[in-house]
Amino acid sequence: MRLRALLENDALGLRLLGGDEELDRSVRGVMTTDLRDPSRYLTGGELVLTGLAWRRDAADSEPFVRILAGAGVAGLAAGEAELGDIPDDLVEACRHHRLPLFAVHETVAFATITEYVVRQVSGERAGDLAAVVDRHRRLMTSGPTGGGPEVVLDLLGSDLDLHAWVLSPTGRQIAGAGAPLPAAAGAELAGLHLAAVRSGRRAPHRAALGGTTYSLFPIRNNGRGGAVPPARDVRESVLSDWLLAVEADASDWPAARLDLLQGVTQLIAVERDRRDAARTVRRRLAQEVLELVQAGAAPAEIAARLRVATPVLLPGLGTAPHWQVVVARVEWDEDGGSGVRGGPVAQALLEEILVDPAVTGPDSADRIAVAHTGDEAIALVPLPAAPERADGAAAEGPSDDSGTEGEDPALHADALLAAVRAPLSAGLGDDGRLTLGVSASVHSAEGLRGALEEARHARRVAAARPGRVCAAGHHELASHVLLLPFVPDDVRRAFTARLLDPLREYDRRHRAELIPTLEAFLDCDGSWTRCAARLHLHVNTLRYRVGRIEQLTGRDLARLEDKLDFFLALRMS
Repeated sequence: MRLRALLENDALGLRLLGGDEELDRSVRGVMTTDLRDPSRYLTGGELVLTGLAWRRDAADSEPFVRILAGAGVAGLAAGEAELGDIPDDLVEACRHHRLPLFAVHETVAFATITEYVVRQVSGERAGDLAAVVDRHRRLMTSGPTGGGPEVVLDLLGSDLDLHAWVLSPTGRQIAGAGAPLPAAAGAELAGLHLAAVRSGRRAPHRAALGGTTYSLFPIRNNGRGGAVPPARDVRESVLSDWLLAVEADASDWPAARLDLLQGVTQLIAVERDRRDAARTVRRRLAQEVLELVQAGAAPAEIAARLRVATPVLLPGLGTAPHWQVVVARVEWDEDGGSGVRGGPVAQALLEEILVDPAVTGPDSADRIAVAHTGDEAIALVPLPAAPERADGAAAEGPSDDSGTEGEDPALHADALLAAVRAPLSAGLGDDGRLTLGVSASVHSAEGLRGALEEARHARRVAAARPGRVCAAGHHELASHVLLLPFVPDDVRRAFTARLLDPLREYDRRHRAELIPTLEAFLDCDGSWTRCAARLHLHVNTLRYRVGRIEQLTGRDLARLEDKLDFFLALRMS
């Protein structure tokens, strides 16, 4: 802003005492001081406010003004509350050093002037940066700039002192300026953002985390500049949209600054589209391979297609990799999600989960191939071949995902969801579910069909579990849990009610803990000592509780058959 604007605002009531010819000076900030020498706190361009407490006699004015002029301040505003009229020696000193001087009436608070200057300066700086952002967006739309989102985030930090990060819907940091956001904080912010979007609250969303306030802005295209309009149902996009987390409270921001952040999100949305387009080839390759597998094509034909896919998914790899299949499904409750296509949502989610370096290793973004058919998404994940052992022989390929040394870096079902379960549950809300199944790794094209069916069976096992976000691995298909998803619901309910309802009712009436005791007893293989230690109970107390369980159910926990029935009932409940 210019100094002249101070006189044009009647609410400030300022009188100009000298410096008419300097009123076009730019004001870049404001500072209040009564120090005799404030030079260490001045950077140039400030409007200095003073109550004249530094002035003891007329000789003090000249050195004070000389210091201000030497620091390059824009102007001086002196209050009349302390001395009444502004002293002539101060007026003369300002005239000598060509420093504009204003008189502040005793009824006008310095805070009023400060607030006005700060708002004007912030608005102009936001407008200037908005122009930079808009130019950067146009450049990114027409071609690569080499900078990406980090460039504009750097501008936010340097020009507006705003720290910001671009996060995925799982909280993974995609871009940021300065110190990275802790992973746990990113996941929590993503969860709060997704919950706010699902509730229909208007953005930006305010979030308080660890004593710090953040403002969360969705990053989505709104139809400007040829962008695709947003999805009709929020469930189609909420789990794939990025978000911008700004370390500030935007609730009282002026319109200019909010418009600026809107421009930033539009810029980043262009980059999001570019990265999404880069996955097109990998998606097509996955689609072609999976269509051959599902059609029962000859292994030689599938192998030929894999040889084409391998250089794209694992560039520079000299040997054929192992492969793993991951199947995901997103389903919505019948009363509210019948119009939402689950396949594309599951595809976007599976790509996001698998792109996390903590899960699939470095450079994973360059080798994720996910296709979708109907409501199901299928990922074809290449794994580098097993390393040779120290004796020079090739290590055997794994038959499970136990992850022991010498085996392929196979994906683990639990690891896929460990860090993303909370934010994704918030995005799915009360009407959505995500279930994943993970196959074992296979060494050749002949094994892909079996791996696909294995992953699908594992996903059905996951679907039988409670919770909004569940996964199961192929190793679980060799145990009893493979049978549980195929037990009719009415049979499951009757079986669990007959065994567990008497215990639940007893726990409710007596505030006992028979169900947790039963779970711990079975988990400890019936060992009285280990179970008592785990529950921090005396063995006699444990024996009393187990006796009560047997009395209420008519079962004997010394018998293997009864132990197995209780175990299955707990797993199905």
